[in-house]
Amino acid sequence: MPSVIKNRQIVEDSWQFVADDAELPTGPVIVSLARWRQERATLLERGAPVGVRLPNTADVADVAADLPVLALVALEFPKFADGRAYSQARLLRERYSYPGEIRATGDVLRDQLFFMIRSGFDAFELRADRSPEDALKAFNDFSESYQPAADQPLPLYRRKR
Repeated sequence: MPSVIKNRQIVEDSWQFVADDAELPTGPVIVSLARWRQERATLLERGAPVGVRLPNTADVADVAADLPVLALVALEFPKFADGRAYSQARLLRERYSYPGEIRATGDVLRDQLFFMIRSGFDAFELRADRSPEDALKAFNDFSESYQPAADQPLPLYRRKR
């Protein structure tokens, strides 16, 4: 079973991404936004957790009403230099108060993890050519953060008294 980094630990990934034309397996599944829209009732009737994969071009407001029934939202990083998913994660956490798993997928690299945590991500599917053990070190690259963010709503000057 493949692994992911979740809550700063390497864990086995119980989720399966299911292509739009594939049969639904048992257990937790992640489906595309298009499949979610077409098969919402069927997916919910299965009784297993459901997640949706959003391209970084999608507006998270499009799934806001569905967030209470989604256990996971996977946000795509199609390439290293495209950071729109950071904004999507922050909106999910701060505007929509989404408590579920927000997973980074695609071109996810060690150097991004600290900033992804700050944006609201809590799970990471690394590129296949990257070491999860090495990636865990990224969470200790910085001891403090000055600005408020999804992981710490108070700026440093308000925390240090």
